[in-house]
Amino acid sequence: MKPGARNQLTGKVTSIKSDEIMSLVKFSVAVPKEMASVLTTESVKDMDLKIGDEVELVIKAIHVLPLKR
Repeated sequence: MKPGARNQLTGKVTSIKSDEIMSLVKFSVAVPKEMASVLTTESVKDMDLKIGDEVELVIKAIHVLPLKR
């Protein structure tokens, strides 16, 4: 499925901070240098996100949505 958002860039997961419900995932990107996304911890587990994973970041409105490759 192709996302409708047109703003996309590639990044690498640099850190994941999780509690029971929500997770803060930070990414290294070329410009700007770093971005972050707040996801449910369930989504982080479902995507099997790990530090060092390469992801596609989809930016729409105020959200940064990581898509694991």
